[in-house]
Amino acid sequence: MRTTYDGTTMDSDLHPSGRRTAPGTPTHGPADKDEPPPAPHASAPRGSVFVLGFATFAIGTDEFVLAGVLPEMGRDLGVSVTTAGQVVTVFALTCAVLAPVLATATARRARRAVLLLAVAVHLLGNVATALAPTFATVLAAQMVAAAGAGLFVPTAAVTAAALVTPERRGRAIAAVTTGFTAATALGAPIGTALGGWLGWRSTMWFVAALSVLGLIGVRLLVPARVAAPAPEGLRARLAPLRDRRVLAVLATTLVGFTAIYLPYTYIAVVFEPATGGSGDRLAVLMFTLGVVGTLGNIAAGRLADRFGGRAVVALALLWMTGALLLFPLTTGAYTSALLMIVVYGVAAFAITSPQQHRLITLDPASASVLVSLNAAILYLAIAMSGAVGAVGIGWAGARALPLIAAGLAVAALLLSEWGHRMSRSPAA
Repeated sequence: MRTTYDGTTMDSDLHPSGRRTAPGTPTHGPADKDEPPPAPHASAPRGSVFVLGFATFAIGTDEFVLAGVLPEMGRDLGVSVTTAGQVVTVFALTCAVLAPVLATATARRARRAVLLLAVAVHLLGNVATALAPTFATVLAAQMVAAAGAGLFVPTAAVTAAALVTPERRGRAIAAVTTGFTAATALGAPIGTALGGWLGWRSTMWFVAALSVLGLIGVRLLVPARVAAPAPEGLRARLAPLRDRRVLAVLATTLVGFTAIYLPYTYIAVVFEPATGGSGDRLAVLMFTLGVVGTLGNIAAGRLADRFGGRAVVALALLWMTGALLLFPLTTGAYTSALLMIVVYGVAAFAITSPQQHRLITLDPASASVLVSLNAAILYLAIAMSGAVGAVGIGWAGARALPLIAAGLAVAALLLSEWGHRMSRSPAA
């Protein structure tokens, strides 16, 4: 019996009928009984895993690029930048809520069919966003796009794992999730630059074009029949939340990433004195943050293997607190802003891998479920950053956002240490 990325299980030696099969032979649920058996791993087209990563890149670009076009969107639709920021909240909250529900509802369907549906829904939402006449329509359209995103990402990870031999599953899942990293480093800056040159609607058309390419790639390169994991109910997926140790670590993720995304969501406003409203300058800042954050996360993962997740998370949160406290001193000039982005970026995304490391250490047998829960909490943190940021700007102005984020980082550090204490006790 092996556990897949989203927490469901597959037995490589048992067919649903009960007879033994050769290892690696795909099995089928009830929905597949009238269809031909799926092809073995070895027959999966070359590039099938890559195209799943590319489609994840398209979806991640939609999520992260919104932060770079909030001022343009607000001006065009006649709303304040804090109101425009709620599109980030709505997108992320929809993903967090619908991801486990939709994954459960489609668990018995063919994986490629689910993937195509998810990308098509995401594409529809972004086309509707590009054509939206009002801000209310933008919110509704991005909820549709988010539903597709929430369904696609966990399905893509499971599908990638099923397309390769067992010893390559970790790399296949990493190839898919790297799409988000690429979205931060490349997709969001390119979309932001387009928004500065041609308006925010061109950014949404750019995201829609990426979705079209992802849709075509999935249709051509992902096999029609993929060995799907046995379906598992929503209650089983959420069962780890009964463990207080898990809740403590997830609370650290929630508060810590709210602190991280608070200045990111409103990056256009926070650094407006330095960029002068230039989309090109803002795109450079976002690109720098994406690259440095990616390198920081890779380094943090290696450090977590050596020193443990708790120590790395504590160091990252302390580093980030110091950087956030210095933020207001650096946003007036572009050179100092660029330097601050580098200093901040080193720690900003460095808690991602260590947090997953801590969760897996708590219960290795439920690793995939715990990682997927951590991802849902991350979406919730992005949603909270939009809401908290709007309140903060209205209360004390954009310059106060990094200071609010610093306070949240300290709170996350306290939660992290509490979680460490909890991890020494048996599951509650």
